[in-house]
Amino acid sequence: MESTKQNSLFGDYFKLIKQFRLPGFDASAILESRRKDVEALANAGTTALTGVQSLGQKQMEILSGSMSRLHSLFGRVPGQESKPAAGEALQQALRAALSDMQALAGDAYRVQADSVAVISKRVAENVEEFRSLLQPRK
Repeated sequence: MESTKQNSLFGDYFKLIKQFRLPGFDASAILESRRKDVEALANAGTTALTGVQSLGQKQMEILSGSMSRLHSLFGRVPGQESKPAAGEALQQALRAALSDMQALAGDAYRVQADSVAVISKRVAENVEEFRSLLQPRK
């Protein structure tokens, strides 16, 4: 539905700009370029949203796993386990938490990099479109 609204919106703008014809001014090329800009921003937003949802899901999984490990660590009957074994279990839980935080940081970086890549690609396309507009026509 949104795609239809976007196409209709650009169609309306095109009709409006077409009424004001100027020599050397290609309205359709400029509108197409702006449409691609909006599309790139929408794709970047979608990429970021998907990544944030994935990060949230992973955080919930990590929290659930941490809570399960803590429950198993503290849920044992006192005196059943020696102090060195309890210390080792705590150390393992801390290592797992650190590993999980590193994984989340890596995922966050990838989400950000993917979103920036979409925008960067469109910026590069804009530069090329601008260069082609500046080229003298034969």
